[in-house]
Amino acid sequence: MDPGFVEQHWAALPNLSRLRVQGGFQRLKTTTPPQSPVAWSTFATGTDPAAHGIFDFVHRDPSTLQPFSSMSQAEESKFALSVGPYSIPLTPAHVRLLRKGKTFWEILAAQDIPVTVIRMPVNYPPIEAGEALAGMGTPDLRGTLGTFTFYTDDPAEISRSVSGGRIVKVPAFNNRVTLKVEGPPNSLLKEHPFTSVDVVVDIDPVAPVARLTTGSAQAVVQQGEWSGWLPVEFPLLRGLAGARGMFRVYAKQLHPTLELYISPVNLDPRAPSLPISAPNDYSREIASETGPFYTLGISEDTSALRQGVFDLPEFLTQSRLVLQDELDLLHYSLRHFHGGLLFFYFSAIDQNSHMLWGKHDDELLPIYQRIDAAIGEVMNTVKDADLVVMSDHGFTRFDRAVNLNTWLWKQGHLTLKGPPGGDDELFANVDWSKTQLYALGLNGLYLNLAGRDKYGIVKRGPESRAILANVAAQLRSLRDSVDGRQVVETVNMMPLDRGPDMIVGYARGYRASWQTALGGVPENIVDDNTDAWIADHCINADDVPGVLFSDRKLLGENAELKDLTVSILGLFGVSPGAGMTGKVVF
Repeated sequence: MDPGFVEQHWAALPNLSRLRVQGGFQRLKTTTPPQSPVAWSTFATGTDPAAHGIFDFVHRDPSTLQPFSSMSQAEESKFALSVGPYSIPLTPAHVRLLRKGKTFWEILAAQDIPVTVIRMPVNYPPIEAGEALAGMGTPDLRGTLGTFTFYTDDPAEISRSVSGGRIVKVPAFNNRVTLKVEGPPNSLLKEHPFTSVDVVVDIDPVAPVARLTTGSAQAVVQQGEWSGWLPVEFPLLRGLAGARGMFRVYAKQLHPTLELYISPVNLDPRAPSLPISAPNDYSREIASETGPFYTLGISEDTSALRQGVFDLPEFLTQSRLVLQDELDLLHYSLRHFHGGLLFFYFSAIDQNSHMLWGKHDDELLPIYQRIDAAIGEVMNTVKDADLVVMSDHGFTRFDRAVNLNTWLWKQGHLTLKGPPGGDDELFANVDWSKTQLYALGLNGLYLNLAGRDKYGIVKRGPESRAILANVAAQLRSLRDSVDGRQVVETVNMMPLDRGPDMIVGYARGYRASWQTALGGVPENIVDDNTDAWIADHCINADDVPGVLFSDRKLLGENAELKDLTVSILGLFGVSPGAGMTGKVVF
């Protein structure tokens, strides 16, 4: 939620306006960098990134230079029994949350204060404290952050992988086609092949309507319609073990060609194959009352819009399905709230803003209004509770993409074995024996440090400090060759070995390119952003503050995220935890 957008639309947001008058409203300082996993980790622990250890969506292993998700890590069983083609684990596999530090709701729960935390980002797997449902960072059943599948018999199409999904070419058929939907890799087989289930699609030869059958589940959809959730079980060990999931189907077109979208396979809250709630049966309790709901950490399928599988109205329809699930979860939470702490997260404004901001404000305002209405429901339902409404950052346009590795190459800090461009794979063309620095993630820049990085050549001490100081000065003077605009506003030095060695704060309108995030080196330093993802916040933190509303009067100005952590504990008379440095703001 962006404070500037709110201030432009007070009349259309009556409940936020009422909350501002009743208590207070101000801009909320976000983290450096202002990325969601970083900011929410600071809010959860009341500590800075150097303490909780989350600096970006993408981290890297310095010993291999391989990227990985910053939020959690799956760890397989260390011991297994080999039986023919099978590898039977003797100890359980598990998922490890990578954020460090104790959260404020753990501290409250230790004081016997009831806590319910619904879809807190960077809480997968959820901490065992009170009741919790995991949020951003929760994977699909394949173990990815969301992989859709789009089936088509368009003669001009080919089967291929795309960012966030798969395009599958369907061979010619006559009113009936069987589609294979991929599930998780079979960890019980030594080669870990992907499991799959069949979906039989029977299309009426005349009317644009189809029957979908998978296992014992069926759905009938007309062209342009969404199915409900279809439960599936992917076989792991025939007759003995399987992985439960669920997906939704969108019949984009049934005549004259087939275009069928199948959502990422979500973990089924009624029988989750991975830990999505605490206690484990909490998601089942919720689903027994609300029905199944999206469990994927980021459920709005922005990838389908970016890849042209959805048009904008189709994306908005899908995002409204996600929002309705969140509203159902909110209503469930309010019905069962009898004191203590209730935290609830809405993803709708953030994910829709990425695709709408500055270009489709008429479509964005109704989403703000629906959240405003939900806030009104909370105010009217739990009238005697303290209420805080906050966001972790705001928004701005993403007009130009910065290829930071390309800039490093042209400045002589990164050396290539051949020309840039072409293969955008992870550092595919880098000569590490002559490279001082490299970029990975959306704001991070790393020294190729001797003794730390796989091919490190830069020595610690005066040499590393001089290189960083020189690069910082060069980045601040970087101007766009098209119009002379400043590209980088701030450069923050970080403690060595705590994450990136430098955090780059881009100016409004700029952001690291998608290629930079994964170590690519395209041809140009700055390119036009032609993607459907038209807005962002991974820039200079001062340019994208969040919002803070409270029904209590706010104390002073310049509140920041870690202040909220201390202030929430204070509402319950609980002292801050170790390492928390925030001040009380309400």
